[in-house]
Amino acid sequence: MKKMKNTNTKLPQTTAFGLINDDLLLNIVSRLPAVSFASAACVNKSWNRICNWVLSRPKLATALSLNPSPQVAMEEVLGKVLAEPIRPHFVIANVSCGFRLADVLKLMSEKFGSNTPIIVSYASGIIGKEACTNDFKEVKLMLSHCYDMNCDSDEDGPLEDANNGIVLTVGFIPGIKIDAIPLLRTTKELQDAEKFVMDIRDFTSSVSDSTTPVGLILFGEGRFNMKPILNLLDYAMPVETFIVGDERARFLYRGANDYGNICGNKTYFTCAVALVFATDKDKPCGIGNVQFHVSLSNGLSKIGPKYKAASVRVSRPDNTTWLTARADGHQEILDGRRILDDINQKLANRVDAPDLYIGVTTRRSYSIGSEKSGPLASLAFHGVVDGDEEYLYADSVGIKTGDYFQFYHSDPAAALSTCSDVSMELKSLKLDANPKKFHHRSDFAVNGVRKEVFGGFIFGCYGRGESFFKRAGVDGSPFLENFPEVPLAGIFCGGEIGRSRSSMTRECRKESESDAGSCCLHVYSTIYLVMSYTLSSLESRDTVSLKES
Repeated sequence: MKKMKNTNTKLPQTTAFGLINDDLLLNIVSRLPAVSFASAACVNKSWNRICNWVLSRPKLATALSLNPSPQVAMEEVLGKVLAEPIRPHFVIANVSCGFRLADVLKLMSEKFGSNTPIIVSYASGIIGKEACTNDFKEVKLMLSHCYDMNCDSDEDGPLEDANNGIVLTVGFIPGIKIDAIPLLRTTKELQDAEKFVMDIRDFTSSVSDSTTPVGLILFGEGRFNMKPILNLLDYAMPVETFIVGDERARFLYRGANDYGNICGNKTYFTCAVALVFATDKDKPCGIGNVQFHVSLSNGLSKIGPKYKAASVRVSRPDNTTWLTARADGHQEILDGRRILDDINQKLANRVDAPDLYIGVTTRRSYSIGSEKSGPLASLAFHGVVDGDEEYLYADSVGIKTGDYFQFYHSDPAAALSTCSDVSMELKSLKLDANPKKFHHRSDFAVNGVRKEVFGGFIFGCYGRGESFFKRAGVDGSPFLENFPEVPLAGIFCGGEIGRSRSSMTRECRKESESDAGSCCLHVYSTIYLVMSYTLSSLESRDTVSLKES
């Protein structure tokens, strides 16, 4: 007898079986590389819902490569950051002089889309985990060519003998709107810092219910003085707004909102570019809150009395300041030689020859547009160039007669101590978050966890590192000790930018308590930007329901 063919092969789908299918689909798509994941999200509404669920929380993907071939290095870091699901909200690529910035920007634009804000910059060094081995590295880079102010690195091409390296960061932060906004000036006009502030406010107000952003990652062009720009930002932004970055960079950028990239344009110069983070006023219901935590490891120690500038001259050709001063509480005017002799006597027991700086407290008035002007006290560091029988010579400008200053010297012991302070601060943050690396949101419900740290940045002084501490890996240790599995990227800077109300180290708090003013631009310091995410109550209920089902 011929066996009858069963045409009813589709099994009845119960609710429980549907949940199992969703769970299996979730398991599959969460393992897809980023490009395949993006395709899966377009299959149908059900797949899109699952993909949105997989990427409902913030994510940072980072990778470092030291491959001597720039092309292979870029392939390695791109392969690593795109190995898992991610939707790019911003991209930062920091490279050595073996790369051409224009080539890097073009490739990143092709890989991450035309609406993704991207910043690529030359860095004095790179920090992160290698793409192939996952080993943590802190690497100094040769940058004399990149910072030659009379050359255009992209036109001259990369150096064949340069030590090559790249660290790539791709961020996905739902609930936050991000764009790259430049500070521009024409060849015939001075830099317009006020317009820069207004552009940041305009972008923020267009996407947020506030006119002030959550924070900025800022890259300054090495040929321009960033101190007055940072002072204006410090004045214009509330204390809750973080500002971190690199004062002396060479960069290219592309914004998401048609700001365009005019670096190298013959009509305009780009003095700086800020990656602006603003709260999304249209944040979907159920999305939790992202927080940014800033800490600072200070590598300077005070030495000698306070001084008051008695006379000040500015030398424009070499951009230095010549000054005489009175020691605090004395009327005698001292020349540079007498001041330095006193400081050197106090440093007589030092085996090494530390770098000397003067920390100058300034009190200036600032205003934005038609707003009423207001005062700001700030602390700015100037390197000590020399001193003779007439003047003390300090680099940069901005010092006025009557300003108070004090000497500081580079100090590895102070830097180690404040690294320990940062580690303790991050440990306290760790107590609020489970350090376990989660693969599913249900893990939050099982462990009763509502917060996790999902990424971090480091901006360290080029003068630090292994040569400064006499051992490797010190600057990255506070983060790695507390969050060893969390993505991390960083750079060594020509001038590290760091500003925030929260989580500053003891020395920085002491400066504020002594009325020295706020400080945004540091020396021999390392800035840590740590990002955490707290689940919304709706997310917590959803994950509990899913786990119980």
